[in-house]
Amino acid sequence: MTGRAKRKPKYIQESGTSNGDSKKARTDESKAVQLSNVDLQQRDEMERLYSLKMPEDLYHFWDFCKELCPENPRGALKDTLGLQLVGPFDILAGAHKKTKNPEPNLHLHWRYIYDPPEFQTILQGSEDSQHHIGYYRDTPDCLPSFVGENEAKKGCTITQMGDNLFAAVLLCLLRKTKQRGKKEVGEASENLEAKLRERAETLGLSLEQKTKGMKLRDKKVVTKTFHGAGIVVPVDKNDVGYRELPESDAGLKQICKAIAEAENDQERIKAFGPLQEMITFVQFANDECDYGMGYELGIDLFCYGSHYFHKVIKQLLPMAYSLLKRNLFGEILEAHLTSRSHDNLNQLSAH
Repeated sequence: MTGRAKRKPKYIQESGTSNGDSKKARTDESKAVQLSNVDLQQRDEMERLYSLKMPEDLYHFWDFCKELCPENPRGALKDTLGLQLVGPFDILAGAHKKTKNPEPNLHLHWRYIYDPPEFQTILQGSEDSQHHIGYYRDTPDCLPSFVGENEAKKGCTITQMGDNLFAAVLLCLLRKTKQRGKKEVGEASENLEAKLRERAETLGLSLEQKTKGMKLRDKKVVTKTFHGAGIVVPVDKNDVGYRELPESDAGLKQICKAIAEAENDQERIKAFGPLQEMITFVQFANDECDYGMGYELGIDLFCYGSHYFHKVIKQLLPMAYSLLKRNLFGEILEAHLTSRSHDNLNQLSAH
């Protein structure tokens, strides 16, 4: 843990941004949040196992679910919302100490096929669509920028759901109420909604789907990428840091389609031509410190999902992460590409 956390401050800053104005009280923004009941030892272990800082709303949500269902906090939302607490919550529940898998890789624990290294699953939803909710970080050493969701059986899109777990779960609940009608969702859902709102208010957490901090991040997003959540890279006053790809998203998807669906190797090699040209442009961009270009192309190819791009992704993305000093993301990516699948996502079950 950082020295600051060891001093056990009364409050910690809950925004993924580091702009000084986030300390001002706002109605739509998660403010400084009081520390939860999760002890320092568990926090230390979490950071040691994941090499990532966890936001305070994760620990508060764990406290909340322990109150809802003391005997099985991870299943506290299962009946009302069909959501299971996974990932870091498995660590808080001590599941990693009971696993029969001798070498679990927690960076692959509930990492779905389209999850980029920036995304970390914390709630698992419908297995049919592989719906899951997680934290999205722009850099490995910062707190998450937002909570997002993806349905891996439908594609790579990541949808923003607020800047904390209470906002994301409330959004799921309100969506369910809208779909089924108030009478059908029943008393349990109404109770859960009231408790979520009350706890978020007590903690000073925003329930907005798009907070001011998230809107500030949007201004820093250099390109949306295929997953739609966008990427952030440092761009200096001379506009050095990012340059656009020479293809539109639609054009790049056409190139990818031609490669992935080529009838034979000869056709595929030919279809790779335009992509090879783009890789050359990326090399020039890297030489001139426009690291965002290779980052964008690598993420887009990853999001397209075909194994035919894995070799090129390995060429582009670890390099981009290294140049941007986000090496942990490079490690997560390389581990993911070796076992990228829709199945066997639970690293704590013996495969």
